[in-house]
Amino acid sequence: MKNILIFVGIILTLYIIYKVYTFQTLDDGLDQKIKKGAVILDVRTEKEFATGHIDGSVNISLGTIRERYTELDPDKTYITVCSHGLRSVKVEHILKEKGFKKVYNGGAWVDLQKNIEKK
Repeated sequence: MKNILIFVGIILTLYIIYKVYTFQTLDDGLDQKIKKGAVILDVRTEKEFATGHIDGSVNISLGTIRERYTELDPDKTYITVCSHGLRSVKVEHILKEKGFKKVYNGGAWVDLQKNIEKK
């Protein structure tokens, strides 16, 4: 019973952190960055991307970003998205390691899409 309560506590904590992060991300002016020409970089697999994505987004998966980052312009602004926000954080860090200065994590693509549609 104790293990179940610990597990539920961990899941609840992760969910709260995710929701707080989501609200902070959406309030971080990402919609304004998009209006100013930021590129939405969807880092899910091609199969996942084919099931739905934000119109105009570019698809380069986390698995291929280390080889394909040269296809991106380091002077542009990028907003990384994926299904839940974990892979997009990794790609944000990878691109920053490669010298990209204007990279932001947009979290889950569906959340960012809802935010864009609201504004």
